[in-house]
Amino acid sequence: MRLCPACAKERPDFDTPCPACGHVVPQRGGIPILAPELAGEGQGFKVESFADLYANEAQSFWFQGRNDILSWVIGRFVRPRGKFLEIGCGTGFVLSRLKRDFPDTSLTGSELFDTGLGYARQRLPGVELLQMDARALPYASEFDGIGAFDVLEHIAEDERVLSEIHRALRPGAHLVVSVPQHPALWSLADEIACHERRYTRGEMEAKMRRAGFEVVMSTSFVTILLPLMFAVRMSDRNRRALEKDPAAEHRMHPLVNKVLRATMTLELALIRLGLRLPAGGSRLVVARKPA
Repeated sequence: MRLCPACAKERPDFDTPCPACGHVVPQRGGIPILAPELAGEGQGFKVESFADLYANEAQSFWFQGRNDILSWVIGRFVRPRGKFLEIGCGTGFVLSRLKRDFPDTSLTGSELFDTGLGYARQRLPGVELLQMDARALPYASEFDGIGAFDVLEHIAEDERVLSEIHRALRPGAHLVVSVPQHPALWSLADEIACHERRYTRGEMEAKMRRAGFEVVMSTSFVTILLPLMFAVRMSDRNRRALEKDPAAEHRMHPLVNKVLRATMTLELALIRLGLRLPAGGSRLVVARKPA
């Protein structure tokens, strides 16, 4: 069910006044704004980054490879023809892939910053988009699946978000999360991205269990490239490049991009065969809300 952000009572939608308290959700460009005080520039992300992401995601080996992994895992764990919410959907790059791969799934995208939703609307005509705070989800037992893909590391209160997600999921439904891994990889790139943390191995799983979830799958990815990633992140040359151009990591020679993409394709094949990779630049965790 949907909950009123003002009184927390059940309401049928966010387009009409709340029947309990009369609260009207403001809209911008047809998108409900549930946390208007946070919709602009704020902590956790630099809104000017959305333009760069929109321009470069489709050509980036990392975003492409992550989409392949996410599409597979969502297809495996989320009920077909169900309702799926992506928290922190950004420019809509992941949801556009899910819309293509799962046309019968009802998709909703949420983002704290309405600038990102402007880009997402261009990619996702007809998909429900909402501006809202992940720390205060206006739902209870509403979704068959929820995803947060490289989002929780931006939020200081990540365990609060996990508790909100637990309430918003239906019993037996699944949460899919990807986060950056290994604090030893912390670098200027994390600071530019406004990360609060890189997760230690097992940290996300422990936090999910404390929120009431059962962990059903956990694996690293970006494993083959981990030594290269560490070398690049620690190099003075890379730091100087990022200082001049914060988006430098998103742009590389097409041939290099193609080779790196192949490594992620191989990793997905290994994960699909049942191999769980112990180390890697990112961690993928799937958890279930008990029925």
